[in-house]
Formats: sequence, C-alpha cells, structure tokens
Amino acid sequence: MVRRKFIAGNWKMNTSRAEGVALASALAAKVGSSSSVDVAVCPPSVYLDAVGQAIKNSAVGLGAQNCYHEAKGAFTGEISPQMVRDLGCAYVILGHSERRQIFKESNQEVNRKVLAVLGAGLTPIVCVGESLDHRQAGQTAAVVREQIEGSLAGLSADQMLKIVIAYEPIWAIGTGVVATPQQAEDVHSDLRRLLETRYNSQVASTVQIQYGGSVNAENAATLLSQPNIDGALVGGASLKADGFLAIVAAAQSK
Repeated sequence: MVRRKFIAGNWKMNTSRAEGVALASALAAKVGSSSSVDVAVCPPSVYLDAVGQAIKNSAVGLGAQNCYHEAKGAFTGEISPQMVRDLGCAYVILGHSERRQIFKESNQEVNRKVLAVLGAGLTPIVCVGESLDHRQAGQTAAVVREQIEGSLAGLSADQMLKIVIAYEPIWAIGTGVVATPQQAEDVHSDLRRLLETRYNSQVASTVQIQYGGSVNAENAATLLSQPNIDGALVGGASLKADGFLAIVAAAQSK
C-alpha cells in the first residue's frame, strides 16, 4: 500500500498574529488548492481563526497544538476538541514531548484526549519518543511501546485508522541533532510491527507515521526516502515559508 506523505508544521509558541497570517498566506499561495501530499499548519490556539482564514480554499489543513478532553465546562484556560473543530481544524497534536515533559502529561491523559478528539471527528497526531538516556540505555523500543500502549489504550482497529503517529526522539527536538535515517526507520518499522500485533495488517499498512526532530530542507529528502517514514512533524523549520515548502517539495518527490 502506498501511503500519502504528511507534512505538518508545529509552530509551538511562536509568531504574532500578523506573522502567522503572512506565513500561512505564503504557504497557501504556493501549495494551492490541491497537493499530492497532506500538508497542515498548527499555529498557537489564539491564532487558529486568523490562520484558518488565510489558508481557506487551499490544500493546507489546520491543526491545534493541544486540547482538553472535556467538551465544555468549568476548565479555565482550556480549549475543547469541539472548539477547535468549530474554528476549522482537522488535526490536533497530542502527547508532544514538551507536553509530557514540561506539563507532566501522562499516557492516561493523552489517551483521554485521543478519545475525545476522535469523538469530535478530528484526527489526532499522537507523539511518542524516547529521551537521550533511554536511547543510550537501549530502551527506545520499550519506551515507545509503553507510550503507544498507554496513549492508544482501548482504541479499536477502526479508530486506529483515523490516527496519525509522530515519532519524535526527545534528544533531536530543537537541538539540531537529527536521528540518522536508519535510526528513524528502525523505530518506524518497530511501530508498524507493533500496530500489526495490536490490531491487524490493514492498520499497520495504513497508519501514517511521521518523523519529527530537527527536520529541515537539507535532511528531509533522505529521511522521507525511508520506506516506513510517511512524513514529518516540523518544528523550527516550519516558521519560514521557504524552508517548510522545501520539505513539502521533498515529500512530493518521493
């Protein structure tokens, strides 16, 4: 099965409203109304509406960087899956290492959010990845398996077909250090075998698995040439239109 490549930009806590709109407009103008790969941008939540308007009628999708697991209620400062859907979002990033490390989100919390996002008709981009200590101790496979099993607990095969997984080794995020293509491919291959064991061959061959961790215009083509790497969740390089578009072009060439 040939899976579509998926390039998503995680802007994190960056850009002003004007900068975000300008960036999104530049991407929409270049990508146009159709694309051979899936493309999305995930701006800060306060700019979702403005960025959504800037990419309207283009093939660039809109995603949120996080959400809460409840639909509504007395949860000051949180946003619900229904709210981000109301703003035109198609995706929500969940379980990013910064959420897990800085905000101490557990696999169980991520799991509740995954179920809520699916229930709202959105696509979760579920992040997993090991620390440098885990990598050096040879624990990568065990850590990633634990995160997958906890974060995706209770999901049916049909629900899994609506999930995107992003493998992001913590030691490569924002450091300029990139997993080698073989290191990344090994984990992606392990993830696909895990999906087949937990579910079935259809799930394993269908689910898009992105790589994230200092992806840029220079290394994207090599990473995306690996058979089990289906795209990229791009951090810093997504903040400049030319750099992000170069990664999209690399995906289109594969």
